[in-house]
Amino acid sequence: MSETTGVKPPSLWRNKAFTLLWSSQALSDLGSSMSSLAMPLLTLAITGSPIQAGVVGTSAAVVRLVCQLPAGVVTDRIDRKRLMLVADAVRLCAYLSLGILVLADRVSLAWIVAINMIVTVFHVAHENAQFGAVRNVVPLDRVPEATARNEARGAAVSLIGPPIGGALFGLARALPFFTDAVSYLLSFIGVSLIREPMQQERSEPREHPAKELIEGVKFTLSEPFLRAVLLIAPPINLAFNGMIFAMVVILQQRGTPPALIGTVETIIGAGLLFGALIAPRLAQRVPMRRLIIGITWLGAALMASAALLTGSILVAIPVALAIMLGPACNAALFGYQAAVTPDRMQGRVMSVIILVATSLASLSALLGGSLVHLAGGPVTVLVFAGLMAVAAVAATISQGVRGMKPLSELQPAT
Repeated sequence: MSETTGVKPPSLWRNKAFTLLWSSQALSDLGSSMSSLAMPLLTLAITGSPIQAGVVGTSAAVVRLVCQLPAGVVTDRIDRKRLMLVADAVRLCAYLSLGILVLADRVSLAWIVAINMIVTVFHVAHENAQFGAVRNVVPLDRVPEATARNEARGAAVSLIGPPIGGALFGLARALPFFTDAVSYLLSFIGVSLIREPMQQERSEPREHPAKELIEGVKFTLSEPFLRAVLLIAPPINLAFNGMIFAMVVILQQRGTPPALIGTVETIIGAGLLFGALIAPRLAQRVPMRRLIIGITWLGAALMASAALLTGSILVAIPVALAIMLGPACNAALFGYQAAVTPDRMQGRVMSVIILVATSLASLSALLGGSLVHLAGGPVTVLVFAGLMAVAAVAATISQGVRGMKPLSELQPAT
């Protein structure tokens, strides 16, 4: 049951606006997920250089970090529905152009990098607008549940998207990019069908973009719960990403067959998907403060236990159990964030949180590989478990987390 009453609330799937928003973002994410594998495969096919393939991926990652904060400002200045439609239209045209270039055998590395960077910019804008729109299409006390359903969507898409992209590329190099274009067309149609407003009326005068950006950063740092998120999210992301990368390196060093290493990643992916599927129920039944603190401590314990299994593919089991808890934790964190942040600042606050949470994770592969080389597998696993424990301590002692109230007792921030 929900935190507010003993009556089971109606399913969010009966909410037409949320269903359209969820489905549109699923299609948008599916296109991005397919291209995440097809793009490097295309680069390798035309250049034969793993380094140049790495340049494509790195350029997209850098662009994503650089445009995160400006995207938050843009999201808060422009109608969210319009921004999502523009983002889908631009990505549709970008992938349609890439498919045509591939068919004509005129694609080059420069074209791939340019299109990938354009797509990344508008992916960030679409994602940011969608985050802010959720609390306007569902009741405030259902936002954590809606966020959990979004987590399930992301987990499912991340599992099925790359294999689909790879299979389509194997049939014809241009096919995954034309399919991506179709996915963005369907997303465009879905968003256009939403009639409910995705934001509150904007009555305040616009300031200079730089001033609005500073305002968003200041608000994030001044609100106790949001400060707590900035302390909790980065070590969690670094711990999970670093642990998974380190596991692959450790098993490879021990001569584990590639097929078995793939099985390990499949088990972890399945754990993430199962966790995302049960996250909505946890978000409904467990108070958010207990959810955050309990999940971080249990995750740290499970990750530490993996140190005993680093030489076996069984190491995937405790890691999968730990990562299974992640979607419910995210649902609590980002659901409460939506409640305490004014609607007019949703984009900027989310951009600050995402930037801080993901920038540290970009070091995960370097840290994981270095630790395995210098200290060995068990120590590496314990280091990442320790990072998870840091997040657990931060959640336990944080006044922002300890002071969380049921959403039914909160007035939406204005």
